[in-house]
Amino acid sequence: MQKKEINENIVPEINYLVQRKCTPEWRIKRDPIDFYDITYVTAGSARYTIDGKEYAVNEGDLLCIPPGHTRAAVSLPERLMHCFAVNFSAYDIAGNPTRIPFPLLSHIGIRRDLIRYCHELTTAWVEKEPGYLIRTRGLLLLILHILFEHIVYNIDSSNRDYRIKKTCRHIAAHYAEKFSVKKVAKSTGLNPVYFGALFRQQTGLTFHQYVARIRVKNGENMLRSGEYKVCEAAEHCGYSDVFYFYKQFKRILGYAPSSCIPKRGG
Repeated sequence: MQKKEINENIVPEINYLVQRKCTPEWRIKRDPIDFYDITYVTAGSARYTIDGKEYAVNEGDLLCIPPGHTRAAVSLPERLMHCFAVNFSAYDIAGNPTRIPFPLLSHIGIRRDLIRYCHELTTAWVEKEPGYLIRTRGLLLLILHILFEHIVYNIDSSNRDYRIKKTCRHIAAHYAEKFSVKKVAKSTGLNPVYFGALFRQQTGLTFHQYVARIRVKNGENMLRSGEYKVCEAAEHCGYSDVFYFYKQFKRILGYAPSSCIPKRGG
């Protein structure tokens, strides 16, 4: 079965958000919604009714109710729910409504990184300091990015080893320099063999494959700017041999470097 294309060009417009500690009397009256309701449960439980069907929502669950659905909810007094909830509209960069491809109910567990961003988001929303609309939109996009990784792409970047994260940041900043597994492993305090195995396990690429990909992707950006020739981009990306750069570029991206250079107007 062919996979549906996923649109990541999402511009959220927040209508309401809250860090909620439910009381025994808490409830949402039955009503249709014209926005996305995303609720992340950090403790306790509640009972939601969506389009007439009941759902038990528990600690570690993520509820994503799309526009056009009817929702209602009540507390469970024996296990009062604590949650973060945000209501927002989702548009693409052209201003058209777009879809968030999450199931109605997912179990994502207790994610410390997600909770930290949720706290930051609610604080920024409540304080409403100058520029808060940009900040809250950015924080919501960070939250959606984590949820996309976990729910859509089945990736958990929170488990990446801090030494591998540090190495990847260093490569991104110094990609034109010469690297050796032995030298980089020493800087992390790891045995080179263990470092190489850990790097591949965490990134899905060998160390040298990762470096080549970062160099080539930067080379692609340079060429697309129209400011560099192929030989110049190769040199700026750490390749003394332009033919090797060409070979790596085509292997990784599937097309020749020269095809990235914008054509001059006649």
